[in-house]
Amino acid sequence: MADVPSDAPQHCPGTSSEQAGKTSSCQGCPNQNLCASGATKAPDPAIEEIAVKMLSVKHKILVLSGKGGVGKSTFSAHLAHALAGDSNKEVALLDVDICGPSIPRIMGVEGEQVHQSGSGWSPVYVEDNLAVMSIGFLLSSPDDAVIWRGPKKNGMIKQFLRDVDWGDLDYLVVDTPPGTSDEHLSIVQYLSSAHIDGAVIITTPQEVSLQDVRKEIRFCRKVKLPIIGVVENMSGFVCPKCKNTSEIFPSTTGGAERMCEEMNLTLLGRIPLDPRIGKSCDEGKSFLAEFPESPAALAYRSVVQSIQAYCLSEGTQGESAD
Repeated sequence: MADVPSDAPQHCPGTSSEQAGKTSSCQGCPNQNLCASGATKAPDPAIEEIAVKMLSVKHKILVLSGKGGVGKSTFSAHLAHALAGDSNKEVALLDVDICGPSIPRIMGVEGEQVHQSGSGWSPVYVEDNLAVMSIGFLLSSPDDAVIWRGPKKNGMIKQFLRDVDWGDLDYLVVDTPPGTSDEHLSIVQYLSSAHIDGAVIITTPQEVSLQDVRKEIRFCRKVKLPIIGVVENMSGFVCPKCKNTSEIFPSTTGGAERMCEEMNLTLLGRIPLDPRIGKSCDEGKSFLAEFPESPAALAYRSVVQSIQAYCLSEGTQGESAD
């Protein structure tokens, strides 16, 4: 960390302040750019506390999307369900979409309450080996709006990672909001010392979605977050009765496959539209359990197997490095 000169401006906000380098009193200070960049700020002690907490979590997977409405939370829920399908695995799903917490409804635990014990907050259990945590459990009503600025959101994410009694986990799946904002920076920062296996990026086939996904990919590369691969969601509509496929969202520029080729990424798979997925989410049921032989369920399982293979290979590399 660079030294701050003794002749700092009279109303200097301090190098550890969120306003460091940004106030009118900072104008003309030789260290203005340094302070504004955050380089003078001491690291958040919570990062190391979270690293210790996460020692009991083998694999951490973030689910990202460039825009809303592409099925990111639906995918996160089904990824968690699929991983927990192995009764020998302990799985948790963390919802950090602070302003739009849909995971409690999708997982069928809406209205449940979070309890506190000596070891921290207890997550809500969907199955014996599948736990869920969301701000939705802390609201008095599912219709309550969360109107928070960035620092309060960041504090909530910090609490989820540090104060929840996750126990020993094989997989922690983190459902994030769309975009590249406060929540994304916070989750990457707080897990920076805890090894994130990588991110799964969700898109739909049309170019308007791919445009935003490219931004998400560049965000991951900028913050050095590994990318497990890309999932093309809503990739055609398979009629449950006649089994014919229709292109609801045509891929005018080659879809996720072309984008992955251009950006040197893995296309994990394509998941077709199925109206029963939305119905299952509304009812809080697992689509994979309800319709296990459907084309969409088979596509989900194929994608999940690829994610598991990636995580296991990463774990093997980590062990050999040690």
